Amino acid sequence: MNNHQISAYIIPSSDPHQGEYVAHYWKGRAWISGFTGSAGTAAVTMKEAGVWTDSRYFIQGEEELKGSGFDLYKVYNQDSPQYIDWIIENLDAGDTVACDGRLFSKRQLASFEKKLTKNNLKLDATLDLIAEIWGDRPSLPQDPIFELEITYAGESRSSKLKRIRSQMKDQGADYHLVSTLDDIAWIFNIRGKDVQYNPVAYSYALITHEAATLFIDIAKVPTNLIDLFEMENIDLKPYDNIWKALNEIPVEKSILVDNATISYALARAINTRNIIDKTLPSIGMKALKNEVEIQHFRNVMIKDGVALTRFYIWLENNIHLEPSEYDLVQKIAEFRSLQQGYQSESFGAIVGYKGNGAIVHYSPSAEKSAKIKPTGVLLIDSGGQYLDGTTDITRTITLGQPSNEEKDAYTRVLKGNIALDRAVFPEGTLGVQLDTLARFSLWEKHLNFLHGTGHGVGFFLNVHEGPQGFHPGVASKSKNSIEEHMVTTNEPGYYASGKFGIRIENCLLTVKSGNSDSGKFLKFETLTLFPIDTALIALEIMSPQEIEWLNKYHVKVYEKLSPFLDDSEKTWLNKKCEAV
Repeated sequence: MNNHQISAYIIPSSDPHQGEYVAHYWKGRAWISGFTGSAGTAAVTMKEAGVWTDSRYFIQGEEELKGSGFDLYKVYNQDSPQYIDWIIENLDAGDTVACDGRLFSKRQLASFEKKLTKNNLKLDATLDLIAEIWGDRPSLPQDPIFELEITYAGESRSSKLKRIRSQMKDQGADYHLVSTLDDIAWIFNIRGKDVQYNPVAYSYALITHEAATLFIDIAKVPTNLIDLFEMENIDLKPYDNIWKALNEIPVEKSILVDNATISYALARAINTRNIIDKTLPSIGMKALKNEVEIQHFRNVMIKDGVALTRFYIWLENNIHLEPSEYDLVQKIAEFRSLQQGYQSESFGAIVGYKGNGAIVHYSPSAEKSAKIKPTGVLLIDSGGQYLDGTTDITRTITLGQPSNEEKDAYTRVLKGNIALDRAVFPEGTLGVQLDTLARFSLWEKHLNFLHGTGHGVGFFLNVHEGPQGFHPGVASKSKNSIEEHMVTTNEPGYYASGKFGIRIENCLLTVKSGNSDSGKFLKFETLTLFPIDTALIALEIMSPQEIEWLNKYHVKVYEKLSPFLDDSEKTWLNKKCEAV
């Protein structure tokens, strides 16, 4: 920093594509601070250093940052300054704040720059100081990409490009830049292995009305795909050539970009100033699953349910051995891997025993993991990536005799899950409106949970996908309507710090309910297929309608999963699906 004459340096947790998960090459914040949570920002001045993260990682942050030289600051906590304010407070007028502009969105860094300028501070967004000091930095991934066959994708590349070009025409755009990896994978029907949990490849796309160019490490593209791309008028160019291509766009031409997703550095490389800043057309398109994808989703939930049935049977048979939380993480992946089409986990499994379950995004490790005994409550949130879909499911089970507090909290979470699942609502209803349904029973007892109730799910893509979600009003995803053909999770919870955590999660498909003089109405189809633990239910606070829903759901679970199980597995499942 001294050599570059800068007074503060910011290190985010992102990569040049603003992804949730990043390749090890881009984990500079984790490397320099020791904090390994997926969300957080580090800032360093000549005298102090801090890491800012949200409530999911407060406990983890306190533990990992001990003795690191980095202080923990809590995002959205009124007692903690936000990092941009902290930097301003610790610098003098005329000082320079630096960062790698590739790692921030245009919208985010433009906002910071405005605030810095207002306080007589300068911004240098051209420095990658991590590259200068990380001697054994991992290399970028080199795994080949592959084509997602039309039998899975349900729509060809040419059809998707045609729809995107139609929206470009409507917006008056000559060019369209896409930098988000899941959108590129969806548009071009490709998948990769560059990012853990997300089947994507590092790339950029530049689309015109006549052609499309994919900027990628060409060595990763198999010959058959190169030939197909050539036939479909899709050019391949080296990954880093995107900078030159953007700089060569004629100044009189217009380009459609999304300043919320393209990097600050990429935006500055665009030659034309005729910028159309709009949400990427592909975000809304890929959220609406086609009929082929929907049928695959239904099928993959059966495979996932079968794998989980075998896992939970294993757990019951081996709990006397006191396996660790980490052992369970490995075992879940092992059972899923035996299913046809399995590719990877869709995120790092959350296995939280007793008090660890109250840590919302708890991640056990081989070195630090609680032993599981036949007592207490166990929360398991896990998912898989299959060629025919992405899964995400949470179940909370009791391993002994539950307390009244555990049963009451569990039942209220279940009531919220059922209330959202049973919702019938007019077309155009927002996520924030439906989110309330999942919280009402908890609110009656002055209880709540701080995370969103649900997120969109990709098709063999990112397990966390926009634009929709069930969130409180402060979240932007809640401002999107819940539309027919969307797949969204339903995962209310409750977390008693130091004691237990509860979450029940199913994936929901939005389907048509019917029409009336009031318009078109929608409802949900429950996709996830696995029993809900009835031993934790306080039946006295369940309504007849809720009990009916639960019993019907368990009938469906047994009917769908049992044909793929042996006799002993069927017996186990039948007991778990008994009517209450």
